[in-house]
Amino acid sequence: MFSAFNDYIRSIYARDPAARSVWEILTTYPGLHALVFHRLAHRLWRWRLYWLARVLSYFSRWLTGIEIHPGAKIGQRFFIDHGMGVVIGETAEIGDDCTFYHGVTLGGTSWHQEKRHPTLGKNVVIGAGAKVLGPIYIADGARIGSNSVVVKDVPAGATVVGIPGRIVPDKDEKYRQREAIAKKMGFDAYGQTTEISDPVAQAFDHLLDHLHVIDVKMEMFCTALKKAGVAVDKLDLPDLNLCNFEAGRDAERDRSK
Repeated sequence: MFSAFNDYIRSIYARDPAARSVWEILTTYPGLHALVFHRLAHRLWRWRLYWLARVLSYFSRWLTGIEIHPGAKIGQRFFIDHGMGVVIGETAEIGDDCTFYHGVTLGGTSWHQEKRHPTLGKNVVIGAGAKVLGPIYIADGARIGSNSVVVKDVPAGATVVGIPGRIVPDKDEKYRQREAIAKKMGFDAYGQTTEISDPVAQAFDHLLDHLHVIDVKMEMFCTALKKAGVAVDKLDLPDLNLCNFEAGRDAERDRSK
């Protein structure tokens, strides 16, 4: 038991850089308090002491702001960061090493007494405000983005964002090209998935595509010149500091006032 407790505390340190001491975790982390109460309430629920289990979970909700039905099944090293507003339904099942942030809901979509809440595999992370609804399965290592609404199964290792939740595709060759050109020029890539309709990001994507073609052509020209015996000095591109762009934009705004 002591070994399992130490293991759990270490897992909190690994997932929360704000944790400074065991005493701080024990006394100020509502996610830990809610889990302790749930372990007791779940045992009472298994002993068919339903009313007592519900009273204990109700007290836990009042104390922590986290509502976990005593019937829910929760694995080892489950961590709720911040915690306020988390709701976990009766037939929910959560695997080992899962992490929730505030406002997460594992909700049901049926009024019948049946399996109506999600089942989570191991090492699942659910971001703040996300809603996972119905008797669906979230496989090992999946990531649910903040404020997403998920109503379908999620495969292992996938990342889901949006309303309704959509699986973010892997980086394609076009994305990798943009990323390489951006790094070469000295700023972070603005490459986005095609499902994100940010006009500024899309404009940067087109610029990066254009610069990639220019870069390829310049390499071809330099190679042809070298073959022709013309010496070509290597020139490094100057770094682009995005802070300078921000400062210039702010100065322009001030002048327009």
